[in-house]
Amino acid sequence: MAEANKIRVLVVDDSAFMRKAISIMIADDPEIEVVGLAHNGEEGLQKVHELSPDLVTMDIEMPRMDGLTALRKIMLEKPTPVMMVSSLTTEGAEATLEALDLGAVDFIPKQLSYVSLDIIKIKQDLIAKIKHISRRKYLVTARSLSRRATASLAGSKPKARPRPVALPILAMPSARRTGTKAMRVVAIGTSTGGPPALQLVVPVLPKQFPVPVLIVQHMPATFTKTLAQRLNTLSVLQVKEAEEGDRLDAGMVFIAPGDRHMLVRQQGANRYIHLSHEPADSLYKPSVDVMMTSVAESFRGCTLGVIMTGMGHDGLEAIRKIKKEGGLVIAQDEATCVVYGMPRAIVEAGLADKVSSIECIAGDIVSCF
Repeated sequence: MAEANKIRVLVVDDSAFMRKAISIMIADDPEIEVVGLAHNGEEGLQKVHELSPDLVTMDIEMPRMDGLTALRKIMLEKPTPVMMVSSLTTEGAEATLEALDLGAVDFIPKQLSYVSLDIIKIKQDLIAKIKHISRRKYLVTARSLSRRATASLAGSKPKARPRPVALPILAMPSARRTGTKAMRVVAIGTSTGGPPALQLVVPVLPKQFPVPVLIVQHMPATFTKTLAQRLNTLSVLQVKEAEEGDRLDAGMVFIAPGDRHMLVRQQGANRYIHLSHEPADSLYKPSVDVMMTSVAESFRGCTLGVIMTGMGHDGLEAIRKIKKEGGLVIAQDEATCVVYGMPRAIVEAGLADKVSSIECIAGDIVSCF
């Protein structure tokens, strides 16, 4: 790749080790280059204006100006894809989800160590994310900022998000209208870009939703509980991180824990959550394929599968099974995906009954009931 066409990355971190670690990993790929380093958010904001990078990696806790403040200012002044560097703690999870709500496209773990057995996977994920996000030319504009970001910059307290009361019925074939099997469960899979996308879907589902909802979001174990709690505060439905033995009652939303697979087990007329470390060789834990396959085996043709933004093709084989059983499938459209990987695999395989923008997915889900 010609030098002028390289993906240009700015690294912002107060840790010299982290700046070096990220720079070394990026430097190994001929398509990416580090065009600048910054020691804090203030310097990072200045270099975003000066260098116009294609992507920024941003630490959260820094002196002079922290990462969240710098992110807010970047999104308003010079919208640029920002990937947060996050500690795998409860506090780090809360700050990271805050950053994603403010417009960050994704995050990478801060516990980088060249003696870590995970360093190869972390490096591969970092490079893959940089390439996918840059190719999408993903830009977050001030218009897409949350109320929280805008209010914070204005110095005012953000208002609570209004509770949804009704949804329009959109152009998704209703099971009742078409004479096909009635859907009895919704299974959602997502990855890169997923948390903000889920915030545009789950909180819009109406009260007394008639079936349970199971969600796999590729995230570390410390992040999924925080994600569930955040979605729960925004939703009229109860959202929780799944626990062993949880009963799949109507209107309950379950987020798979970040370190285990979520499956369905049946006892009599009732179905329950089962959490497992098996299959241990799965590329992702939790896995969309593992969850959706289990759901399809339990609910057969009464499954509605939804695949949203994310890299790779996790969920593809399970969606094949859902379709084989007679279920329905919704895929997020390319225009509203941060990374059009997982939905693209579904669409190109001809498995999607409906391809929807993220703003329409909740309505399309409801129209199936």
